[in-house]
Amino acid sequence: MNSAPRRRAHPRALSLAAALAAALTPVALVPAAAHAAPAAPAGTVVAAREPIPGRYLVALRDTRSAAATAAGLVRAHGGRVAATYGAGRGFLAAGLSPAAARALAGDGAVRAVYEEGTAHLADAAAGPAPADPAWGLDRLDQRKLPLDRKYNPPNTGSAVTAYVIDSGIRRTHAEFGGRASVGGDFSDSKPADGSDCNGHGTHVAGTIGGRTYGVAREVKLVALRTFGCGSSAPDSWALNALEWLGKNGVKPAVVNMSLSFDTADFAAEMIRDLSRQGFVFAVAAGNDGADACRTGPARIPEVVTVGNTQRDDRRNSSSNYGTCVDLFAPGTNIESASHSSDTGSTQKTGTSMASPHAAGALALWLHANPDATPAAAHDGIVAAATTGEVKNPGAGSPNKLLNVQFGAVRSGRG
Repeated sequence: MNSAPRRRAHPRALSLAAALAAALTPVALVPAAAHAAPAAPAGTVVAAREPIPGRYLVALRDTRSAAATAAGLVRAHGGRVAATYGAGRGFLAAGLSPAAARALAGDGAVRAVYEEGTAHLADAAAGPAPADPAWGLDRLDQRKLPLDRKYNPPNTGSAVTAYVIDSGIRRTHAEFGGRASVGGDFSDSKPADGSDCNGHGTHVAGTIGGRTYGVAREVKLVALRTFGCGSSAPDSWALNALEWLGKNGVKPAVVNMSLSFDTADFAAEMIRDLSRQGFVFAVAAGNDGADACRTGPARIPEVVTVGNTQRDDRRNSSSNYGTCVDLFAPGTNIESASHSSDTGSTQKTGTSMASPHAAGALALWLHANPDATPAAAHDGIVAAATTGEVKNPGAGSPNKLLNVQFGAVRSGRG
């Protein structure tokens, strides 16, 4: 495996370390702001903003015999083990009363207990349509404006798999040419086939790897469906997708998460484990117009956190910013595949749309460097970004705009 120096420590790493065992509230596909909370005292359950009654995420102190520990805890305190996560780091307890949850939180085997929160789809509002609907791709292969109405990537990304943790993918869409498949459907939708009745996931997948709208036009796309037709979902659906990925994912791989966890600390440990396994993550910075360090997984140092720019290279006012942002990418009025037909397209706006541009760029980078570590991939695309072109990037933000001109990093494959 190739390696590269990690980026220097900054408030993102410090805020995450300070937030361990902190508030695990909702997930959101480009979210509402989430503030880290102090560690919970014994016997205290960390509250979610929109809790799911009777369901709690439990972080264990000793993970060496987690299955047996979880079983013993529910025997002692009630409920049942609904899922286990992250090589025994914790589990989801269902059917617990609030009193039983507080008793569980006071057990010596337990590090923290969190109400399971709710996830929300929250794309930012779109503005006037640009004259050229493919402007996002156009911006990735040139350093300066004006756009030249061309996109020439260094390779196709065909050696890489992109996992899309989202609302599913319309696999039959012409944009995907048979390259889209389903890894798992973790929603409660019927049929549980990874299809997309929301549209968010298909749009994201089209930006990563569509033949017309995609950054990496031959990448393999795998849907990990964690949202149904509506705009909200339990946190555990996305956690279940991460658990599946660790057991079944194929590398080299990039993982796109156009979502946020307020249950960020529970998810952060899982994402760190997956990064150590070699999975590269691109995530949305969030659409609160606020500090991205308040949101997870945006604040996790191991991921590539992406803010949203407009066609004039100005940061969209809804985009989060700050030291936890790694770079910016086009995310306003982005044209991509629609879930409503096999040939349709639609425009969406948000950091949800910026993140898949970076995921596609990471696929191109990994295609050229298949043995690279996630740290090297992260540092590679940050180093290739255009400096100084983002207008009003926000306090603490790097002035970095995604670019796929990787210089000497070129692929010998098509």
